[in-house]
Amino acid sequence: MSAALPLGENQTELARDARVERALAFALALPCLIVVALCVLIPCGWLFYLSAFGNDGSLSWENYERVSSGASYGRIFITTFEVSLLTVLACVGIGVPFAAFVNSLPPRVAGLFVAAVLLPFWTSLLVRAYAWLVLLQRNGLINTALIDMGLTEAPLDLAFNWFSTVLGMTHIMLPIFILPVLGAMRNIDPGMIRAAASMGASWGLTMRRVFLPLAAPGIIAGAILVFVMSLGFYVTPAILGGGNVQVISMRIARSLSNFSNWGAASALGVLLLLFTGALLALGLMAQRLILGARKGQDHA
Repeated sequence: MSAALPLGENQTELARDARVERALAFALALPCLIVVALCVLIPCGWLFYLSAFGNDGSLSWENYERVSSGASYGRIFITTFEVSLLTVLACVGIGVPFAAFVNSLPPRVAGLFVAAVLLPFWTSLLVRAYAWLVLLQRNGLINTALIDMGLTEAPLDLAFNWFSTVLGMTHIMLPIFILPVLGAMRNIDPGMIRAAASMGASWGLTMRRVFLPLAAPGIIAGAILVFVMSLGFYVTPAILGGGNVQVISMRIARSLSNFSNWGAASALGVLLLLFTGALLALGLMAQRLILGARKGQDHA
């Protein structure tokens, strides 16, 4: 039998093994880091570079001054954030009860519902937007059915407005919201729910005080994903909004296609990126605060 190493040598060996593991992990992640640098960091840096030049080709704050002084830009930013927020609220209102229902089902049945949730991913986003247009337009299937049943005398304005835009974006973003929420709910110990019920808590009280707080990290993560991704939507607002819902991605596209103004488009992209990063940081801080408060309650 080999003699045990002294404490100092053992710590040295452990530190060396830890350095080797970190180096190996870095080597394995290096190809992914290179792809991220090529596909994300360099294009973002190029946006910053283009936004810093005016129409005459000199370094200038001209593009940012145009955005800050133009009232139309402010309205477009507000519209973009409002549409994204409404999409998040719709996903929370639909996704949380649906995820709780799926979580209560047997594994095989729950797998079928999860597959149904993932089914829209197999269809093109453009096809889904036009499918909603077929349903919602004035001579679409919904208005035709309502008129045939005598519920309305004239077609309802269901398309080319905020309603159709938020509806189409909710349909696209709902699976992205449900997956992290369902993952968080599946990590909840069922014994905690049974313990709350055995102590006389009603179903509503158990949901409010036990189940939803434990699922909060997943709900926040899903809400952050939906909000951040909704900020950059272009196809759905362009088709279902019909020009009546102007978001920032549409203004960027118009600056490039109509005016070939790369500086102004880059400035809008940079501002949207900064706002998104700030909101993402706030969301992560909120998630950490919730987790910290939960750990404090567990220790107490």
